[in-house]
Amino acid sequence: MTTPARDSSPGPPPGCPAHAAKGAVPLSGPRFHTDPAQLYRDIRREHGPVVPVLLPGDVPAWLVIGYREMYHVTAEPRLFPRDSGLWNQWDTLPEDWPLRPMVNGRQPGIYYTVGAEHQRHVAMVQSALEGVSQLELDKQCEELADGLIDAFCQRGEADIIAEYAKPLPILVLSRLLGLPDADAPAMTRAITALADGGVDALEAFQYFGDRLARLVEEKRTAPGADVTSRMLAYPETFTDEEYQLDLQALLAAGHLPTADWIGNSVRLMLTDERFAASLSGGRHSVPEAMNEVLWEDTPTQILAGRWAARDTTLGGYRIAAGDMLLLGLAGANSDPEVHVSAGASDGFRNGNNAHFSFSHGEFGCPFQAQEIAESISRTGIEVLLDRLPDVDLAVSAQTLARRPSAFLRGMTVLPVQFSPNPPVGGR
Repeated sequence: MTTPARDSSPGPPPGCPAHAAKGAVPLSGPRFHTDPAQLYRDIRREHGPVVPVLLPGDVPAWLVIGYREMYHVTAEPRLFPRDSGLWNQWDTLPEDWPLRPMVNGRQPGIYYTVGAEHQRHVAMVQSALEGVSQLELDKQCEELADGLIDAFCQRGEADIIAEYAKPLPILVLSRLLGLPDADAPAMTRAITALADGGVDALEAFQYFGDRLARLVEEKRTAPGADVTSRMLAYPETFTDEEYQLDLQALLAAGHLPTADWIGNSVRLMLTDERFAASLSGGRHSVPEAMNEVLWEDTPTQILAGRWAARDTTLGGYRIAAGDMLLLGLAGANSDPEVHVSAGASDGFRNGNNAHFSFSHGEFGCPFQAQEIAESISRTGIEVLLDRLPDVDLAVSAQTLARRPSAFLRGMTVLPVQFSPNPPVGGR
Protein backbone atom coordinates (compact mmCIF):
# COMPACT_ATOMS: atom_id res chain seq x y z
CA MET A 1 0.00 0.00 0.00
CA THR A 2 1.05 3.60 -0.53
CA THR A 3 0.04 6.65 1.44
CA PRO A 4 -2.94 8.56 -0.03
CA ALA A 5 -2.33 12.10 -1.23
CA ARG A 6 -2.75 14.83 1.35
CA ASP A 7 -5.72 16.38 -0.46
CA SER A 8 -7.69 13.14 -0.69
CA SER A 9 -10.07 11.89 1.97
CA PRO A 10 -8.86 8.91 4.04
CA GLY A 11 -9.64 5.73 2.19
CA PRO A 12 -8.27 2.65 0.46
CA PRO A 13 -4.83 3.57 -0.86
CA PRO A 14 -4.23 3.27 -4.60
CA GLY A 15 -2.39 0.20 -5.75
CA CYS A 16 -3.78 -1.98 -2.96
CA PRO A 17 -6.42 -4.29 -4.49
CA ALA A 18 -7.04 -5.96 -1.13
CA HIS A 19 -8.51 -2.71 0.17
CA ALA A 20 -10.79 -2.10 -2.81
CA ALA A 21 -14.29 -1.12 -1.82
CA LYS A 22 -15.70 -4.65 -2.14
CA GLY A 23 -12.72 -6.39 -0.59
CA ALA A 24 -11.99 -4.70 2.71
CA VAL A 25 -14.01 -5.52 5.84
CA PRO A 26 -15.31 -2.50 7.82
CA LEU A 27 -14.39 -2.82 11.51
CA SER A 28 -17.89 -1.86 12.56
CA GLY A 29 -21.40 -3.22 12.50
CA PRO A 30 -23.49 -5.46 14.73
CA ARG A 31 -21.82 -8.76 13.83
CA PHE A 32 -18.72 -7.83 15.82
CA HIS A 33 -20.76 -7.85 19.02
CA THR A 34 -23.63 -10.22 18.18
CA ASP A 35 -21.76 -13.14 16.59
CA PRO A 36 -18.03 -12.44 16.26
CA ALA A 37 -17.15 -16.16 16.15
CA GLN A 38 -19.15 -16.65 12.95
CA LEU A 39 -17.86 -13.37 11.56
CA TYR A 40 -14.25 -14.50 12.04
CA ARG A 41 -15.05 -17.82 10.39
CA ASP A 42 -16.55 -15.99 7.40
CA ILE A 43 -13.70 -13.52 6.89
CA ARG A 44 -11.11 -16.27 7.47
CA ARG A 45 -12.75 -18.30 4.71
CA GLU A 46 -12.80 -15.30 2.37
CA HIS A 47 -9.41 -13.73 3.11
CA GLY A 48 -7.31 -16.24 5.05
CA PRO A 49 -5.25 -15.48 8.19
CA VAL A 50 -4.74 -11.77 7.33
CA VAL A 51 -7.73 -9.59 6.45
CA PRO A 52 -7.80 -6.15 4.75
CA VAL A 53 -10.02 -3.96 6.94
CA LEU A 54 -11.25 -0.37 7.17
CA LEU A 55 -11.27 1.65 10.36
CA PRO A 56 -13.77 4.52 10.86
CA GLY A 57 -13.41 7.04 8.07
CA ASP A 58 -12.36 4.24 5.67
CA VAL A 59 -8.82 4.23 7.04
CA PRO A 60 -7.07 1.03 5.80
CA ALA A 61 -5.34 -1.52 8.00
CA TRP A 62 -4.65 -5.26 8.20
CA LEU A 63 -6.33 -7.54 10.77
CA VAL A 64 -4.22 -10.57 11.75
CA ILE A 65 -6.45 -13.51 12.75
CA GLY A 66 -4.16 -16.51 12.09
CA TYR A 67 -2.49 -18.01 15.16
CA ARG A 68 0.85 -18.62 13.43
CA GLU A 69 0.77 -15.21 11.75
CA MET A 70 -0.03 -13.59 15.10
CA TYR A 71 2.93 -15.35 16.67
CA HIS A 72 5.17 -14.15 13.85
CA VAL A 73 4.04 -10.53 14.13
CA THR A 74 4.33 -10.37 17.93
CA ALA A 75 7.66 -12.22 18.01
CA GLU A 76 9.36 -9.93 15.45
CA PRO A 77 9.51 -6.46 17.06
CA ARG A 78 12.08 -5.19 14.57
CA LEU A 79 9.90 -6.03 11.58
CA PHE A 80 6.60 -5.19 13.27
CA PRO A 81 7.35 -2.64 16.01
CA ARG A 82 4.69 -0.90 18.08
CA ASP A 83 5.85 2.40 16.63
CA SER A 84 2.82 4.19 15.22
CA GLY A 85 5.08 7.03 14.13
CA LEU A 86 5.80 4.77 11.13
CA TRP A 87 2.16 4.85 10.01
CA ASN A 88 1.67 5.90 6.42
CA GLN A 89 -1.82 7.28 7.10
CA TRP A 90 -1.12 10.11 9.55
CA ASP A 91 -1.34 12.82 6.90
CA THR A 92 -4.84 11.68 5.90
CA LEU A 93 -6.44 11.76 9.35
CA PRO A 94 -8.66 14.62 10.56
CA GLU A 95 -7.74 16.05 13.94
CA ASP A 96 -11.00 14.78 15.44
CA TRP A 97 -10.56 11.19 14.22
CA PRO A 98 -12.08 9.22 17.17
CA LEU A 99 -9.40 6.52 17.29
CA ARG A 100 -6.51 8.98 17.34
CA PRO A 101 -5.90 8.56 21.13
CA MET A 102 -5.72 4.78 20.66
CA VAL A 103 -2.94 4.95 18.07
CA ASN A 104 -1.20 8.22 18.87
CA GLY A 105 2.39 7.68 17.81
CA ARG A 106 3.69 10.90 19.28
CA GLN A 107 3.68 9.74 22.90
CA PRO A 108 6.91 8.75 24.70
CA GLY A 109 5.33 6.29 27.15
CA ILE A 110 5.69 2.53 27.51
CA TYR A 111 2.98 1.73 24.99
CA TYR A 112 4.66 3.24 21.92
CA THR A 113 8.38 3.39 22.65
CA VAL A 114 10.57 0.76 21.00
CA GLY A 115 13.96 -0.85 21.45
CA ALA A 116 16.16 0.20 24.38
CA GLU A 117 13.81 3.04 25.34
CA HIS A 118 10.87 0.66 25.57
CA GLN A 119 12.88 -1.72 27.75
CA ARG A 120 13.78 1.18 30.03
CA HIS A 121 10.09 1.92 30.59
CA VAL A 122 9.30 -1.77 31.07
CA ALA A 123 12.00 -2.14 33.72
CA MET A 124 10.67 0.87 35.65
CA VAL A 125 7.04 -0.26 35.51
CA GLN A 126 7.87 -3.86 36.38
CA SER A 127 9.94 -2.74 39.35
CA ALA A 128 7.02 -0.67 40.65
CA LEU A 129 4.53 -3.52 40.15
CA GLU A 130 6.82 -6.00 41.91
CA GLY A 131 6.31 -3.97 45.07
CA VAL A 132 2.60 -4.93 45.13
CA SER A 133 2.03 -7.37 48.00
CA GLN A 134 -0.11 -10.33 46.94
CA LEU A 135 -1.58 -10.59 50.43
CA GLU A 136 -2.43 -6.90 50.49
CA LEU A 137 -3.85 -7.09 46.96
CA ASP A 138 -6.15 -9.99 47.88
CA LYS A 139 -7.22 -8.18 51.05
CA GLN A 140 -8.03 -5.00 49.11
CA CYS A 141 -9.95 -6.98 46.46
CA GLU A 142 -12.06 -8.77 49.10
CA GLU A 143 -12.74 -5.58 51.04
CA LEU A 144 -13.79 -3.63 47.96
CA ALA A 145 -15.82 -6.56 46.57
CA ASP A 146 -17.70 -6.87 49.86
CA GLY A 147 -18.37 -3.14 49.91
CA LEU A 148 -19.84 -3.20 46.40
CA ILE A 149 -22.01 -6.24 47.16
CA ASP A 150 -23.20 -4.63 50.40
CA ALA A 151 -24.74 -1.87 48.29
CA PHE A 152 -27.15 -4.23 46.51
CA CYS A 153 -27.26 -7.53 48.45
CA GLN A 154 -30.49 -6.65 50.31
CA ARG A 155 -32.38 -5.88 47.06
CA GLY A 156 -32.29 -9.42 45.69
CA GLU A 157 -31.37 -8.11 42.25
CA ALA A 158 -28.53 -6.22 40.59
CA ASP A 159 -26.75 -5.43 37.34
CA ILE A 160 -23.43 -7.20 37.82
CA ILE A 161 -21.70 -5.09 35.16
CA ALA A 162 -22.54 -1.56 36.33
CA GLU A 163 -22.66 -2.33 40.05
CA TYR A 164 -19.78 -4.77 40.39
CA ALA A 165 -17.62 -5.84 37.44
CA LYS A 166 -16.86 -2.30 36.25
CA PRO A 167 -16.25 -0.53 39.58
CA LEU A 168 -14.20 -3.31 41.24
CA PRO A 169 -11.10 -3.21 38.96
CA ILE A 170 -10.95 0.60 38.84
CA LEU A 171 -11.20 0.82 42.64
CA VAL A 172 -8.44 -1.75 43.16
CA LEU A 173 -6.17 -0.23 40.51
CA SER A 174 -6.79 3.29 41.83
CA ARG A 175 -5.65 2.24 45.28
CA LEU A 176 -2.58 0.53 43.83
CA LEU A 177 -1.65 3.71 41.97
CA GLY A 178 -2.47 6.02 44.86
CA LEU A 179 -5.68 7.58 43.53
CA PRO A 180 -8.57 8.21 45.94
CA ASP A 181 -11.68 6.01 45.67
CA ALA A 182 -13.73 9.11 44.84
CA ASP A 183 -11.97 9.42 41.46
CA ALA A 184 -13.09 5.95 40.32
CA PRO A 185 -16.46 6.86 38.70
CA ALA A 186 -14.98 9.65 36.56
CA MET A 187 -12.07 7.42 35.57
CA THR A 188 -14.50 4.66 34.57
CA ARG A 189 -16.45 7.05 32.34
CA ALA A 190 -13.27 8.36 30.70
CA ILE A 191 -11.78 4.93 30.01
CA THR A 192 -15.08 3.62 28.64
CA ALA A 193 -15.40 6.62 26.31
CA LEU A 194 -11.84 6.08 25.09
CA ALA A 195 -12.45 2.39 24.42
CA ASP A 196 -15.72 2.99 22.58
CA GLY A 197 -14.07 5.57 20.30
CA GLY A 198 -17.14 7.80 20.11
CA VAL A 199 -17.55 11.56 19.84
CA ASP A 200 -16.50 12.05 23.47
CA ALA A 201 -13.26 10.05 23.14
CA LEU A 202 -10.97 13.06 22.73
CA GLU A 203 -12.51 14.89 25.69
CA ALA A 204 -12.17 11.74 27.81
CA PHE A 205 -8.53 11.41 26.75
CA GLN A 206 -7.86 14.97 27.91
CA TYR A 207 -9.44 14.37 31.33
CA PHE A 208 -7.64 11.05 31.74
CA GLY A 209 -4.24 12.58 31.02
CA ASP A 210 -4.81 15.67 33.15
CA ARG A 211 -5.85 13.66 36.22
CA LEU A 212 -2.83 11.37 36.04
CA ALA A 213 -0.52 14.34 35.48
CA ARG A 214 -1.85 15.77 38.76
CA LEU A 215 -1.29 12.40 40.43
CA VAL A 216 2.38 12.55 39.48
CA GLU A 217 2.64 16.02 41.04
CA GLU A 218 0.81 14.87 44.18
CA LYS A 219 3.05 11.85 44.71
CA ARG A 220 6.21 13.82 44.12
CA THR A 221 5.15 16.10 46.96
CA ALA A 222 3.71 13.38 49.23
CA PRO A 223 4.92 9.89 48.24
CA GLY A 224 3.27 6.79 49.67
CA ALA A 225 3.28 3.01 49.51
CA ASP A 226 1.88 2.89 45.97
CA VAL A 227 2.93 2.12 42.40
CA THR A 228 3.16 5.78 41.36
CA SER A 229 5.54 6.64 44.20
CA ARG A 230 7.73 3.63 43.40
CA MET A 231 7.85 4.71 39.75
CA LEU A 232 9.01 8.17 40.80
CA ALA A 233 11.63 6.63 43.11
CA TYR A 234 13.10 4.44 40.36
CA PRO A 235 16.80 5.33 39.92
CA GLU A 236 16.56 6.29 36.23
CA THR A 237 15.20 9.65 35.10
CA PHE A 238 11.89 10.04 33.28
CA THR A 239 9.89 13.13 32.42
CA ASP A 240 6.55 13.91 34.03
CA GLU A 241 4.89 13.22 30.69
CA GLU A 242 6.48 9.77 30.56
CA TYR A 243 5.29 8.93 34.08
CA GLN A 244 1.80 10.13 33.17
CA LEU A 245 1.67 8.06 29.97
CA ASP A 246 2.91 4.92 31.72
CA LEU A 247 0.23 5.36 34.38
CA GLN A 248 -2.36 5.82 31.65
CA ALA A 249 -1.26 2.56 30.06
CA LEU A 250 -1.51 0.69 33.35
CA LEU A 251 -4.94 2.02 34.20
CA ALA A 252 -6.52 1.85 30.74
CA ALA A 253 -5.17 -1.62 29.93
CA GLY A 254 -6.05 -2.90 33.38
CA HIS A 255 -9.57 -1.60 33.84
CA LEU A 256 -12.04 -2.57 31.09
CA PRO A 257 -10.36 -5.88 30.11
CA THR A 258 -10.43 -6.96 33.76
CA ALA A 259 -14.03 -5.78 34.16
CA ASP A 260 -15.01 -7.73 31.06
CA TRP A 261 -13.06 -10.77 32.26
CA ILE A 262 -15.23 -10.76 35.40
CA GLY A 263 -18.47 -10.09 33.51
CA ASN A 264 -17.82 -12.63 30.74
CA SER A 265 -16.80 -15.30 33.26
CA VAL A 266 -19.89 -14.75 35.43
CA ARG A 267 -22.07 -14.85 32.31
CA LEU A 268 -20.47 -18.16 31.29
CA MET A 269 -20.98 -19.67 34.73
CA LEU A 270 -24.63 -18.60 34.78
CA THR A 271 -25.44 -19.91 31.30
CA ASP A 272 -23.30 -23.04 30.88
CA GLU A 273 -24.29 -26.14 32.85
CA ARG A 274 -20.65 -27.29 33.01
CA PHE A 275 -20.01 -24.59 35.60
CA ALA A 276 -23.22 -24.94 37.60
CA ALA A 277 -21.40 -26.55 40.54
CA SER A 278 -19.57 -23.29 41.23
CA LEU A 279 -22.84 -21.53 41.91
CA SER A 280 -23.40 -23.60 45.08
CA GLY A 281 -20.34 -22.10 46.69
CA GLY A 282 -17.63 -24.34 45.26
CA ARG A 283 -14.66 -22.64 43.64
CA HIS A 284 -13.09 -25.39 41.57
CA SER A 285 -14.67 -24.18 38.32
CA VAL A 286 -13.80 -20.49 38.63
CA PRO A 287 -10.27 -20.77 37.13
CA GLU A 288 -11.60 -23.04 34.37
CA ALA A 289 -14.32 -20.56 33.47
CA MET A 290 -11.86 -17.67 33.48
CA ASN A 291 -9.45 -19.57 31.23
CA GLU A 292 -12.20 -20.55 28.81
CA VAL A 293 -13.24 -16.93 28.54
CA LEU A 294 -9.70 -15.96 27.55
CA TRP A 295 -9.82 -18.52 24.74
CA GLU A 296 -13.41 -18.19 23.54
CA ASP A 297 -14.70 -14.79 24.71
CA THR A 298 -11.58 -12.75 25.36
CA PRO A 299 -12.23 -9.18 26.60
CA THR A 300 -9.72 -7.63 24.18
CA GLN A 301 -10.78 -8.82 20.74
CA ILE A 302 -8.57 -6.52 18.66
CA LEU A 303 -5.50 -4.61 19.75
CA ALA A 304 -3.90 -1.68 17.95
CA GLY A 305 -1.38 -2.36 16.82
CA ARG A 306 1.87 -2.94 15.00
CA TRP A 307 3.38 -1.11 12.02
CA ALA A 308 5.50 -2.65 9.30
CA ALA A 309 9.06 -1.31 9.41
CA ARG A 310 9.67 -2.34 5.78
CA ASP A 311 7.91 -4.00 2.86
CA THR A 312 7.14 -7.63 3.60
CA THR A 313 4.54 -10.36 3.03
CA LEU A 314 2.14 -11.90 5.52
CA GLY A 315 -0.69 -14.35 5.01
CA GLY A 316 -0.32 -14.11 1.24
CA TYR A 317 -0.60 -10.31 1.15
CA ARG A 318 1.99 -7.67 0.37
CA ILE A 319 2.40 -5.47 3.45
CA ALA A 320 3.99 -2.10 2.70
CA ALA A 321 6.28 -0.17 5.01
CA GLY A 322 4.17 1.91 7.35
CA ASP A 323 1.03 -0.22 7.09
CA MET A 324 -0.89 -0.77 10.33
CA LEU A 325 -1.48 -4.31 11.53
CA LEU A 326 -4.25 -4.86 14.08
CA LEU A 327 -3.80 -7.83 16.38
CA GLY A 328 -6.96 -9.93 16.07
CA LEU A 329 -6.52 -11.70 19.41
CA ALA A 330 -9.97 -13.29 19.34
CA GLY A 331 -9.53 -14.45 15.76
CA ALA A 332 -6.13 -15.99 16.46
CA ASN A 333 -7.42 -17.75 19.59
CA SER A 334 -10.18 -19.35 17.50
CA ASP A 335 -7.95 -20.37 14.59
CA PRO A 336 -9.24 -23.87 13.72
CA GLU A 337 -5.82 -25.07 12.61
CA VAL A 338 -4.46 -24.64 16.13
CA HIS A 339 -7.38 -26.41 17.78
CA VAL A 340 -7.32 -29.26 15.29
CA SER A 341 -3.57 -29.74 15.68
CA ALA A 342 -3.99 -29.94 19.44
CA GLY A 343 -6.83 -32.47 19.34
CA ALA A 344 -10.15 -31.82 21.04
CA SER A 345 -10.64 -28.11 21.58
CA ASP A 346 -11.89 -28.55 25.15
CA GLY A 347 -8.75 -30.45 26.07
CA PHE A 348 -6.62 -27.80 24.42
CA ARG A 349 -8.23 -24.95 26.36
CA ASN A 350 -8.45 -26.46 29.81
CA GLY A 351 -5.34 -25.52 31.74
CA ASN A 352 -3.65 -24.21 28.60
CA ASN A 353 -2.72 -20.52 28.57
CA ALA A 354 -1.14 -20.36 25.11
CA HIS A 355 -3.82 -17.87 24.04
CA PHE A 356 -3.07 -14.33 22.86
CA SER A 357 -5.44 -12.58 25.27
CA PHE A 358 -2.51 -10.73 26.88
CA SER A 359 -0.78 -10.35 23.50
CA HIS A 360 2.72 -11.82 23.25
CA GLY A 361 6.36 -10.99 22.85
CA GLU A 362 8.30 -7.86 23.73
CA PHE A 363 5.16 -5.70 23.72
CA GLY A 364 2.94 -8.16 25.54
CA CYS A 365 1.27 -7.32 28.85
CA PRO A 366 3.89 -7.44 31.67
CA PHE A 367 3.57 -10.62 33.72
CA GLN A 368 3.07 -8.68 36.95
CA ALA A 369 0.12 -6.83 35.39
CA GLN A 370 -1.37 -10.14 34.22
CA GLU A 371 -1.14 -11.49 37.77
CA ILE A 372 -2.87 -8.40 39.17
CA ALA A 373 -5.70 -8.70 36.63
CA GLU A 374 -6.08 -12.41 37.41
CA SER A 375 -6.18 -11.75 41.17
CA ILE A 376 -8.84 -9.03 40.82
CA SER A 377 -10.99 -11.20 38.54
CA ARG A 378 -10.67 -14.44 40.51
CA THR A 379 -11.22 -12.81 43.90
CA GLY A 380 -14.13 -10.77 42.56
CA ILE A 381 -15.90 -13.84 41.20
CA GLU A 382 -15.21 -15.94 44.30
CA VAL A 383 -16.51 -13.28 46.70
CA LEU A 384 -19.62 -12.82 44.56
CA LEU A 385 -20.40 -16.55 44.60
CA ASP A 386 -19.68 -16.82 48.33
CA ARG A 387 -21.98 -13.92 49.15
CA LEU A 388 -24.76 -14.78 46.67
CA PRO A 389 -24.66 -18.59 46.28
CA ASP A 390 -28.05 -18.80 44.51
CA VAL A 391 -27.37 -15.99 42.04
CA ASP A 392 -29.05 -16.54 38.67
CA LEU A 393 -29.83 -14.61 35.51
CA ALA A 394 -32.88 -12.38 35.81
CA VAL A 395 -33.48 -12.39 32.03
CA SER A 396 -33.20 -14.86 29.18
CA ALA A 397 -29.60 -15.46 28.12
CA GLN A 398 -30.61 -14.68 24.52
CA THR A 399 -31.48 -11.08 25.47
CA LEU A 400 -28.04 -10.23 26.86
CA ALA A 401 -26.31 -7.53 24.82
CA ARG A 402 -22.63 -6.87 24.20
CA ARG A 403 -20.78 -3.57 24.05
CA PRO A 404 -21.00 -2.28 20.46
CA SER A 405 -17.26 -2.46 19.80
CA ALA A 406 -15.05 -4.47 17.49
CA PHE A 407 -12.11 -3.99 19.87
CA LEU A 408 -13.48 -4.93 23.30
CA ARG A 409 -16.04 -7.62 24.08
CA GLY A 410 -18.03 -7.26 27.25
CA MET A 411 -21.61 -7.24 28.46
CA THR A 412 -23.48 -3.93 28.54
CA VAL A 413 -25.65 -5.27 31.38
CA LEU A 414 -25.88 -8.57 33.28
CA PRO A 415 -29.11 -8.54 35.33
CA VAL A 416 -29.17 -11.15 38.11
CA GLN A 417 -31.47 -12.15 40.95
CA PHE A 418 -30.73 -13.87 44.26
CA SER A 419 -32.02 -14.31 47.79
CA PRO A 420 -31.61 -11.05 49.71
CA ASN A 421 -28.66 -11.10 52.10
CA PRO A 422 -27.58 -8.76 54.90
CA PRO A 423 -24.48 -6.61 54.33
CA VAL A 424 -21.28 -7.72 56.00
CA GLY A 425 -19.72 -4.28 56.39
CA GLY A 426 -16.33 -5.38 55.06
CA ARG A 427 -14.16 -8.28 56.19
